[in-house]
Amino acid sequence: MNGTTPSAGPRPLLDGIPRQPVQVPAAGPPPRAPGPGLGAPVARAVAAFTGQVLGRHQAAAVRIGFGLVWLAHLLREWPNRRLLYGDTSPWSLDLAERLLADNGALTVLPWFGGRLWFELVYHLAVLAAVGVLLGWRTRASSVLFLATVLSLQNRNVFLGDGGDNVVHLMAVYLVFTRCAEVWSLDARRPAPGRTGVLLWAVLGAVLLVCQLGAFSGESLTWTTADFPYVGWSPVFWGLWAVAGIRWLLGRLRPGGEPRAVLDALATMVHNCAMLVIAAEVVLIYATAGWYKVQGSRWQDGTALYYPLHLDYFTPWPGLSGLVGSALLPVFLISYGTVILQVAFPFTLVSRRLKNALLVVMMAEHLGIAVLLGLPVFSLAMVAADAVFLPTAALLWAAGRAGSAGARLRGFLGLRRAGAAERGPARTGVPEAGLADTGLPVTGLADTGLPETGSPQAGLPEADGGSRLS
Repeated sequence: MNGTTPSAGPRPLLDGIPRQPVQVPAAGPPPRAPGPGLGAPVARAVAAFTGQVLGRHQAAAVRIGFGLVWLAHLLREWPNRRLLYGDTSPWSLDLAERLLADNGALTVLPWFGGRLWFELVYHLAVLAAVGVLLGWRTRASSVLFLATVLSLQNRNVFLGDGGDNVVHLMAVYLVFTRCAEVWSLDARRPAPGRTGVLLWAVLGAVLLVCQLGAFSGESLTWTTADFPYVGWSPVFWGLWAVAGIRWLLGRLRPGGEPRAVLDALATMVHNCAMLVIAAEVVLIYATAGWYKVQGSRWQDGTALYYPLHLDYFTPWPGLSGLVGSALLPVFLISYGTVILQVAFPFTLVSRRLKNALLVVMMAEHLGIAVLLGLPVFSLAMVAADAVFLPTAALLWAAGRAGSAGARLRGFLGLRRAGAAERGPARTGVPEAGLADTGLPVTGLADTGLPETGSPQAGLPEADGGSRLS
């Protein structure tokens, strides 16, 4: 403005003190964001625990296994049912009631007594086992399965062994699992239908009569004097009420927040129940192994020798004598059993080692079933071990079972179609007129049978693995 030329350097603030030049930072990579730490894994674990049904295939395998075990036991003991649990049992109903008054166990058999009531409960137990095995109305059939298992076992507690104890515990745990997500009739049902509502109403009416009737005695109480201080009434009524509320929300607000919260709670209860089942199996093996370590017969490797020479544990005397006469196999099996049971909890950190050990332990249980004549105990432990089986192995077994079933149905369908084709020829209808008779033509496509491996054959699709496997 005044014709002067501006200075090229920085203008001093005061005389003799020059302005410092501004330091421009050199270009470089942007600052690194802070690491996630433990927050992200914990958040993912919480999201999976609350929003994902873990171990669906393992829960279904446990359900099928224990339904089959209890059904096989009931059918096997059907000729002796009255002697074991009924009116002709040496453990009379009066003695059972005196014991029940002390331990507070649940059983419905003393409510009325007599043969008719016993036959009704026993055959209801058979139907409940079939319902659990097939996964039909599993929420209701699992509760009936629980009530009938406890009723029969608590009627005569001196008949059970380790297998019956495992069935007793798993019958309680299965009620709180979503064990019908796969491999069940419930999973194949397209819509809820009215049968479930009718069954819910009937069971509610029956429960109300039992609750108000004086015949139930102290079986259905709201509280108890001992731990856990909760009777069976809040358990049964709570399960009944939750089932009704879930159905009602599904009809009125299927996409609403209350239904989502209820599903999240059901998922969390299922995951907790599966964790309890896994912990129970680990506890069974750990305690059995460490108790065996303290036994002198297990320490010297002769524990297997003695049951092989008892008539009670020798269904095949020749086979038992052959195995019992070989000292080296007896020694190796005795020591190997202790090592496997003690080491099992520690192998859970390695998936491959755990899977290999499961195969050996299941083979050992099957050997016990054949060699010592303990099928209920052995099959119950095999069913309990299924909670640790990998999902891929379960899907492979389901695929093979589905293929075998499809081939069997195809074979039977071909035979029926062949018999239908031969039928008109014997009655004088010419072969050329088969199309006019309305008879099916030979072939799988016309018999309505699903092809092997198709979704209609009941084969589940892979779900990406399981967190429990």
